[in-house]
Amino acid sequence: MSKTPKYLIWVPVLLALTAMAGIGFGVKIGTDRQIRRTAFMQRGMNAAIPDMSVHEWYSPEMIDDKLMQTIDYIENYYVDPVGRDSLYETVIPDLLHQLDPHSVYIPAEEFGSVNESLDGEFDGIGIVFNAATDTVIVMNVIPKGPSDKAGIRAGDRIMRIDDSLVAGRSIPQEDIVKRLRGPRGSQVRLSLQRQGIDEEVEIEVTRAAIELHSVDAAFMLAPEKHIGYVRLEQFSRTSHAELKKALSQLRGEGMTRLILDLRGNTGGFLDQAILIANEFLPKGKLIVYTEDRYRRQSKEFSNGLGRATDISVAVLVDEVSASSSEILAGALQDNDRGLIIGRRTFGKGLVQNQIPYHDGSALRLTVARYYTPTGRSIQKPYVNGDEESYQMDIVNRYYNNEFFSADSIRFADSLRFTTPGGRTVYGGGGIMPDIFIPMDTTGITRYYTEVWGRNVLYRYTLDFCDRHRERINSVRTVDELDRLLSGSNLMSDFIAYARARGVEPDYRDISVSHKLIEAQIRAYIGRNTPLEDIGFYANIYPIDNVVIRAVEELGRSEGPIIENQSNPAAK
Repeated sequence: MSKTPKYLIWVPVLLALTAMAGIGFGVKIGTDRQIRRTAFMQRGMNAAIPDMSVHEWYSPEMIDDKLMQTIDYIENYYVDPVGRDSLYETVIPDLLHQLDPHSVYIPAEEFGSVNESLDGEFDGIGIVFNAATDTVIVMNVIPKGPSDKAGIRAGDRIMRIDDSLVAGRSIPQEDIVKRLRGPRGSQVRLSLQRQGIDEEVEIEVTRAAIELHSVDAAFMLAPEKHIGYVRLEQFSRTSHAELKKALSQLRGEGMTRLILDLRGNTGGFLDQAILIANEFLPKGKLIVYTEDRYRRQSKEFSNGLGRATDISVAVLVDEVSASSSEILAGALQDNDRGLIIGRRTFGKGLVQNQIPYHDGSALRLTVARYYTPTGRSIQKPYVNGDEESYQMDIVNRYYNNEFFSADSIRFADSLRFTTPGGRTVYGGGGIMPDIFIPMDTTGITRYYTEVWGRNVLYRYTLDFCDRHRERINSVRTVDELDRLLSGSNLMSDFIAYARARGVEPDYRDISVSHKLIEAQIRAYIGRNTPLEDIGFYANIYPIDNVVIRAVEELGRSEGPIIENQSNPAAK
């Protein structure tokens, strides 16, 4: 399991991330046609194509199937051999490309990795590593996992995997993942460089099932205000169960108010979004409904058994929050149940079904559209076959200033909806937050750009962890981490480290970037402790304007229901 550094909310990552899903596509060849074709082929490969009408060559049910006729002719008469399977691999993706941006074909060799994160587990060795430098560094070891049992420790450098040298070779991280993973029960031999030991340490690890978690972090962010924080990375098969466990834990620590962070969450299983929305809604509330090509609707309602109906909730979203994230945010917003804070979401409101082919590949085909309880379509506009324009939408939002000003976002009056509590909300693609928070570029100076762009900042955090490895590995709480970091003069130490690596200090820039740099240093060090993402988010909070605003709003909240808040887009 790998983790690349997660850059802050101010970084304009302009990638249009899409969710996919689909249904099988069958091919049926008539018996008559097969007999005629076999008879012809028995005449020899050098025989001329018979002068037969289409009615003679194809059975009646196949006359209108131009696609199958074309594939058949190519397979049997094209000047060079072409297999039918290879034609399908080319034709099916192109065919789906003419539909919508989320109907896709998944080749057999990609099926496992595409579905892995949603299935909630994979077969591997159970480490979190980073290959951002030229060396594979073990950041954390999953407790009681295969690597933990074999004796691998955080801070170890992987020099060789089996007999292949990986250190100093700048091997792509995904290639390292492929080498470490393998069938359950198989073994991999690792050569490790360990601090304080001159010779390489040889360890053999037996691969096993490794659980993937969709709740990245759950902790009390502002205990004095009884505010808990949960970051949900995706909607996998285990998301609802993980969230319930997190809520139970935080309630035990005194939580009465919750920040649910869905920023960067591109979606996943619809049923998990419905189950999670149900936790916050009283009985009988519409959560979401879908509508297919025949205008048949399927509606989902809350059952009144939710365990968080008394908790005040703020949901954080951004331009990458999509699909199930939008369903959850829309359900809470339209039922006046939660405050949505951040930036307008992606706008993925198409429903896909998936059915596998016999060869392990699969189709995900759009079969319906999602609508929020007030009747808003989540899906943003698209033109069939024009995927490039669709994917460029987020980039265009950035250049249109929509990341920085709510006034730059325009909605037609026909897209205006009103919630039962009187809030104005808009359809037309994505969920517009109740409180818009612009992208924050404060602190980005020439000096910061140098230390970040050259990876000096991140390398420093690894160096710091190596120098304090025993204390780093012993951290168990956010308070312990804070005591460790507060006792270190991080900024002066970092400035000296950067200077030794060719980045001269510019103290005017540093005074502007100080808060940003120190928060990042603390956050990345925190992620290298056993706290993992909790250590990261607990330390990035001071420069996260969206979280800061959520804490302010929840601090004023006296109950779980949000009253008459007007959507800023209506102002």
